[in-house]
Amino acid sequence: MSKHVVPLLNRVLIKKFDPAAKTKGGVVIPEGWRKKISKGKVVAVGPGTVNNQGKTVPCCLKAGDVVLLPDYGGTKVQYDEKQEYYLYRENDILAKINE
Repeated sequence: MSKHVVPLLNRVLIKKFDPAAKTKGGVVIPEGWRKKISKGKVVAVGPGTVNNQGKTVPCCLKAGDVVLLPDYGGTKVQYDEKQEYYLYRENDILAKINE
């Protein structure tokens, strides 16, 4: 990445995976279904939110985590016309995938 982006508050910077065209067994996945399967890798995480007592509550994700993303949402951030990233709020991310 030519520029460094540091998300603010509870925002998470995600690099989405390219959806697979076939399963491991060789079954071709239709284009419509490929768009619905949305996973990504966490690139950067903000420091967290501030609670009512003024203390910072850190995000539960860290760079390198693989996450399951919703069908819609996220703000597109593009670098060098080649690399595409998305900013999500931590609470919009559906799940962390342990591999």
